[in-house]
Amino acid sequence: MNCELPLYHALLSFFSSGLWNHLLGVLPPYHPGATMAAHLVKRCTSFLKEAARVTPAMFPIGQLRLAGVAHRTVTSSATSPNSHFPGSLTELVEKDPVFTPYPEHQEVDRLIEKATKPEELLELPGGDHCLHQNHAALILIQLSRLLSEKPENKASLKQDARFQQLLHLVNTQITSIWHGTLVKLLRSLYALALPKTSKELLSVEQEVRWRMRRLKYKHLAFLAESSTAFMQERDSQELLAELLMHLERRWAEIEDGRTVVAMMMKMGHLSEPLMNRLEDKCLELVEQFGPDDLRKVLLALAAQNRRSVPLLRAISYHLVQKPFTLTKGILMDLTYAYGKLNFHQTQVFQRLAADLLPHVPSLTPSEVARCAKSLAFLKWLNLPLFEAFAQHILNKAQNVMLPHLCNVVLAFARLNFHPEQEDRFFNLVHKKLASELEGLSPALQVDLVWSLCVLQQVQEAELRAVLCSKFHTQFLGEESPKDQRVFQKLLHINATAQLEHPEYTGPLLPSVALGPRPTALDKKVTPLQKELQETLKGLLGSADKGCFAVATQYGWVLDAEVLLDTEGQFLTLRDFVAPHLAQPAGSQALPPGAKRLAFLRWEFPNFSSRSKDLLGRFFLARRHMLAAGFLVVDVPYYEWMELKSEWQKGAYLKDKMRKAVAEDLAK
Repeated sequence: MNCELPLYHALLSFFSSGLWNHLLGVLPPYHPGATMAAHLVKRCTSFLKEAARVTPAMFPIGQLRLAGVAHRTVTSSATSPNSHFPGSLTELVEKDPVFTPYPEHQEVDRLIEKATKPEELLELPGGDHCLHQNHAALILIQLSRLLSEKPENKASLKQDARFQQLLHLVNTQITSIWHGTLVKLLRSLYALALPKTSKELLSVEQEVRWRMRRLKYKHLAFLAESSTAFMQERDSQELLAELLMHLERRWAEIEDGRTVVAMMMKMGHLSEPLMNRLEDKCLELVEQFGPDDLRKVLLALAAQNRRSVPLLRAISYHLVQKPFTLTKGILMDLTYAYGKLNFHQTQVFQRLAADLLPHVPSLTPSEVARCAKSLAFLKWLNLPLFEAFAQHILNKAQNVMLPHLCNVVLAFARLNFHPEQEDRFFNLVHKKLASELEGLSPALQVDLVWSLCVLQQVQEAELRAVLCSKFHTQFLGEESPKDQRVFQKLLHINATAQLEHPEYTGPLLPSVALGPRPTALDKKVTPLQKELQETLKGLLGSADKGCFAVATQYGWVLDAEVLLDTEGQFLTLRDFVAPHLAQPAGSQALPPGAKRLAFLRWEFPNFSSRSKDLLGRFFLARRHMLAAGFLVVDVPYYEWMELKSEWQKGAYLKDKMRKAVAEDLAK
């Protein structure tokens, strides 16, 4: 034990002498491993010199308690004044201190924090204050904050000589600036709109790249959150790519939900691997999230159209189970995100509708339209909420703009919702359309008139507006999917005018435009459709007794069509006239008492969520077929899936046909 102190003095003497520096100077300056050795020597020298200043009497012999010393030396910079070898490794190390000093809070720090004018900050470097290596950076950061409220002063600031002096000072001290200050400095220089060629800005960017491995994840997250947009604007691709790489590799260091949410919103769209990792981390931390965090995660997923089912289920669980207080803004954003992602969760929708209902009187017409549109995408019809929407539009009639009113009407049509005050509501709609319909985009005009057809509220003037040749010719012959969908709705509008408005005198679509569209027949065959056709073929016994996938001139495709005589026997279709086809076939008139039956299958997506009510589009199809003289045989999925054997399916279709004929006779 007694020999430890002499040994300590011997080591101190060796490291403090010039001998060790001489040995280092002999090595090649960039010899592999030399840098690590120099750092180690430097740390040992710093510790031993500091320990030598401590009174030996304060410590028991053999127990050199360096813990207190280490606390001070870890923030101290070690120097080797005895080293004068040009180009030596020691000199190289001295230029890049291992430990960055953290001086105590000084008067100049208080002046920087309290400054309210750029002039107060620009005067500090030329005053009597003692500035350490971070003060110039802190002054620039505070300048950026002050000028964020007055961006018009940025141009004059960049011409100020004192500002240029600050930039130069920061550039000379760049290696000594603390990590946290450095990332804030980069953000501030971006915000000050320095030119792309600014050597000071390029120097800060390069320093950030060099330190990327040593930065904590919170620094990387701050950099990503605050500076990504600037990097993209400045085309700083190398810095952005390196930042993304480190965020991807070190994702496991994330410890808080706020960082996950911020990364998903700011960086997730730039990197698929990063977004995948963030979703995993989000699942891990979702229990810690508050309602605002859940909202931000959902909005980030919606913005990137990422339908991450496990994460959406976890978020939905917490929204239902936890007694969160959901504000109006959060409710609207949640409704929008679920609608955009088309993710159905009944209990969440029930809560959203119940919590949103009391807020309806305080909503603007724009917010009402947004909520109605989102719920329509989800096919979720909450009667009290939609009645409140309709009443709110009537109460705010003077302030409702036509685009917002259009979105509400489109939402009502999708869900086939008829408000209690239907006459008042649609009188308001027609009054607005009378003067403003032509000002809407052509596609929106068609959507709006089509919605009024669904709701049985269309007027002749509105039919003429979209069926006139000047209007509809712009969609004839167009092959884009969007234009095809618009023209399909024009066919439905034309059918409404023909079948449901006998007083309407025209114009109508030309006969050449009524032929079946290729897209209408090219859809993938569903299991229900295939089983229905096979079962019906077995009942018919002959291929010419029925027709399948019948494209009508009304824009609808029938799953099957058959003719029954008065005794319930199948007739040969091709022998008889078929006015519902775009290309008339057959020459014989139907025998007295014969019935034409149309089979329409209804799949799960054709209904409102959690109900047996058809959506507006399919309700319109059924209505048109009845108006065209068909007896409609409905085949909904929820009835068909209960049938197990071929015999049951055949008996089901026979029973459906008998009931359709009986109901027609009863009329």
